[in-house]
Amino acid sequence: MKPPPFEYVAPTSLDEAVAALAEHGDDAKVLAGGQSLIPLLSLRLARPTALIDLNGVAELSSISVNGTASIGAMTRHRAAERSAELARAVPLLAAAVPYIGHAAIRTRGTVGGSLAHADPAAELPAVAMALDATFEVASTRGTRTIAADAFFAGYFTTSLEPDEILTSVTFPTAAPGTKVSVQEMARRHGDFAMAAVVASVSPTGDTRLALVNVADRPYRAIEAEAAANAGASDDEVADLATRELEPVSDLHATSAYRKHVAGVLVRRALNEIRNA
Repeated sequence: MKPPPFEYVAPTSLDEAVAALAEHGDDAKVLAGGQSLIPLLSLRLARPTALIDLNGVAELSSISVNGTASIGAMTRHRAAERSAELARAVPLLAAAVPYIGHAAIRTRGTVGGSLAHADPAAELPAVAMALDATFEVASTRGTRTIAADAFFAGYFTTSLEPDEILTSVTFPTAAPGTKVSVQEMARRHGDFAMAAVVASVSPTGDTRLALVNVADRPYRAIEAEAAANAGASDDEVADLATRELEPVSDLHATSAYRKHVAGVLVRRALNEIRNA
């Protein structure tokens, strides 16, 4: 199928981009890597009156590590995957990126596009939740910063206003010696996971756990983290991480199976970190 007709706008600066978005109103869409939006357009599940293409806005493609790690929204997954500096600063992010689709998808897809799409089956939103990332967004009204927990509002929904563009995401840098694990259950590598876990443990024992595709947004297992920090067993942590979950059933897995798998993956992640 072909997408419905729309006006195409190709700004070359952030100021031009936010001005165009404000001009075209709520029915406009922002194009980043296009790995999600283009199929939606082709299936006519999305019908924007205007498409604001950010690929010409060079200032949104950057990786900066200086006390924190800041990634421009138009940074390709492949660039993040290949950055040794970013891998040292945010090892959990580095461990998660290779699970995003296939190499061709990561070459085109963007960090900001994945986060703004807010798919609860995606890896980067869970990493952002686990590490308390912050998001900088811009509009003609100025800029503001949103915490990860406030950014993800539900299925494919964020707290971005219609006239706002995500410009960057910032992660705290990990302490040297931090150990991480990403565990997924998928039918094939590159498929969306039926369930997944991203986990990080600092040298001081600070545990971070977030689960993928078990709720309407990335699920931060706060109670399970506290139990792990207090010395609870892996079984106890896994039970706390999944106790309140009510995942949806779909053609890939039932709710009960997805919940069971999530618990198994929590135990695997903690075991891998302990034996690393």
